Amino acid sequence: MNAERMKHLSRVRRVVIKVGSSLLAGPEAGSVETRFIGRLARQIRELQAKGMHCLVVSSGAIAFGMHEMGLKRKPREIPKLQALAAVGQSNLMHAYETSFGRRGIKVAQVLLTQDDLSHRFRYSNARNTIEELFKNGIVPVVNENDTVIVEEIRFGDNDTLATLVSHLVGADLMVLLTDTDGLYRADPKIDPGAERVRDVLRWEAMFDHGAGAAGSEVGTGGMLTKVRAAKRMMRSGVAMAIVPGRARSVLSRLFAGEDVGTFFHPSEQRMTSRKRWLAWGVRTRGDVAVDEGARRALVERNTSLLPSGVKQVAGRWEAGDVVRIVGPDGREVARGIAGISAADLDRVKGMRTKEAASVLGRPVPDEVVHKDDMVRVDESGQGQDTL
Repeated sequence: MNAERMKHLSRVRRVVIKVGSSLLAGPEAGSVETRFIGRLARQIRELQAKGMHCLVVSSGAIAFGMHEMGLKRKPREIPKLQALAAVGQSNLMHAYETSFGRRGIKVAQVLLTQDDLSHRFRYSNARNTIEELFKNGIVPVVNENDTVIVEEIRFGDNDTLATLVSHLVGADLMVLLTDTDGLYRADPKIDPGAERVRDVLRWEAMFDHGAGAAGSEVGTGGMLTKVRAAKRMMRSGVAMAIVPGRARSVLSRLFAGEDVGTFFHPSEQRMTSRKRWLAWGVRTRGDVAVDEGARRALVERNTSLLPSGVKQVAGRWEAGDVVRIVGPDGREVARGIAGISAADLDRVKGMRTKEAASVLGRPVPDEVVHKDDMVRVDESGQGQDTL
């Protein structure tokens, strides 16, 4: 039994479980493996009996659509993928309803887009809906709404979606069920002697570069997206595990402290829900470039951003939108909620508050971005991470 893992696992009351498309794909091209869902339902029933709330982020709509339409290869065109998702989503949910229902578990379909989580009001509505499902013992099955998605508002992969949903519901643990044994220090397909990383206590730079691409005809992720998800979860103060989904009773064994998969230990300081939303849940509307003095004040003294430190404005936004703050070298320093529109800030950049009010002919907020509405790079883990 791993004592460090158990320290975190013993505190888990809410868990997000992400199911990869490869686990739902059958042995033959275009076939679907529904028995896996039955095994998952049994394990979730055991977790519920221990008082845990469980949420499933499930890929597979396109895989089920390919099966229904008799396709052997996944198309690349967005309209074709949307059509397959439309066909497959109902079949996917029917498989969950049937398998979970046999074990006395009710499920509910929740389809999300990036826009749903970018707008705070819709974000709160989604959270409230899921909270109500939890209260009634219902397992939400979440997927991206592929039938209406366009490139500009897509999550890109369900590892990213699972991360955002974990933040949305305040999960204590996120588990990625995959077709691999965990994270390795080298590609085990190339190097048979590659070492599995059992526990990650501190982030290592090699993890940012040691991941491969998607390995199946139906998947959209790969180890790279899982590594990015792990980095975000650790820095937000939430534990994460990558475990082999087909292994016998793998969730039960994980919670028993067995050495399965790779366990990512969270940082001791947990980010607030608001900070997590700012860091990863929302699309930014523009950039505010600051001088070196303002950059140091933000990073070293955790100050608010004042108009006097602003050098350039890029993009169009209104007060209340989220913007990136970049330093003189163009690298992101922080992001936060703007207290002033882009048009007004462009007129008063570099000015003191009183001077800015005189130029605009009306009162100006003391801060372009208040420190309470801001998340810095070191807090969000954006240093080498793409949001």
